[in-house]
Order: sequence, then C-alpha cells, then structure tokens
Amino acid sequence: MTETAQVNSGAASGRGVRLPRNARRAQLLTAAQDVFVNNGYHAAAMDDIAERAGVSKPVLYQHFPSKLEMYLALLETHVDELVRRVRNAVASTSDNKLRVRGAVGAYFDFVESEGAAYRLVFESDLRGEPSVLDAVERATSSCAEVIAEVVAEDTGLDAERAHLLAIALVGVSQVTARFWMTAEQSIPKEEAIALISQLAWRGIGGFPLQGH
Repeated sequence: MTETAQVNSGAASGRGVRLPRNARRAQLLTAAQDVFVNNGYHAAAMDDIAERAGVSKPVLYQHFPSKLEMYLALLETHVDELVRRVRNAVASTSDNKLRVRGAVGAYFDFVESEGAAYRLVFESDLRGEPSVLDAVERATSSCAEVIAEVVAEDTGLDAERAHLLAIALVGVSQVTARFWMTAEQSIPKEEAIALISQLAWRGIGGFPLQGH
C-alpha cells in the first residue's frame, strides 16, 4: 500500500488520525447514533460504538465517560434541532395560516432529514431514566411554548388555554409525521403537510384575532 493510500485509509477509519476535539466528538456521536438507532440503548455496547467510529475505547471514554452521557448528548442535539426548526418556521412569517403550516412542516422535515434518528426523540427505550425523560419532554414543551406565545398574542387567550392549543398542534404534528415516516411515505410529504395543516388551521383559525 502506498503512503497516500495509508493516509486515506486512516482518515476513512478514524484510526491514527488526530482530529480537533469538536470534530472527534461529532464523529463519535455519528457512530453512536447508528448503533443506538439500530440496536436500541440497552443492546448498544461501547465496544460497538468505538468500532463503528474507528477509535479505541480509551479515546471514546475521553469524550464520553459513559454510554448514558453519550446518549444524552445525542438526544439533546436532536431536541435542539427540532426546537430550532419549529421556532424558525413560526418566526418566518406573520401569516398565522402559514405559521401553522410551517410548524407542521417542521416536524415532517425533522423526521425526514434526521432519518431513523427521530426515534431517539419520539421513541426512546430509555424513558425510565429521568434525564432522558426530561430531554424528551423538552422536545414537546419547548415547541409548544414557541407556538403558545403566538397563539396568546393573536387571540387574546390566557397562557393556559393558548398552551393547550399549542400542545394539540404539536401532538398532531408529531404523531402524523412519525406515522408518515413509517408508512413507506406513500403520500408525498408536501401533500401530507398540506392535509394536516388544513385540519389544524380549521381548528385554530376559528379563534378570532385579538382586536378584530
């Protein structure tokens, strides 16, 4: 094997290549995601993750002292991404009908772009662990807070009622997006988003705007 081929081989496997800490961490999380999604948390082994990443176990433990810490880091990353998508969708327009469509679309985009990793957020097999439960619940509560703020401002509903409506929109978006993803996507994504958005808007749109 030539020297160039050896370097390329090392870069591909991750062994013998000194990466910046953030890059190495990202590499390890990518490997961990594959193992967790394919095997579930309980069946996943740190040996499997190290092998998938092409690093030794000591390198793995330098970044993540335990399997749980690695799982939580990965989970928090995906929760942050989902909340970011919903927040950006709601902030992208002042048209409430388009806001509803954007919020619904954010969930469909998330389950599609993140692949099977959405299961870490919506179908975690580790919900008995308080730290994992907190992260999973934050995915719902943070998205609902973003939507509830707009509902309260535009309808004049009190915070409690606005939050209930927001939870309803989050719930229908989450469940239908997950169903669409696992049902072989026989309905095109944009059509699915339009259908669910229409359903949600006919409900939320029935509340008069404040001051009208």
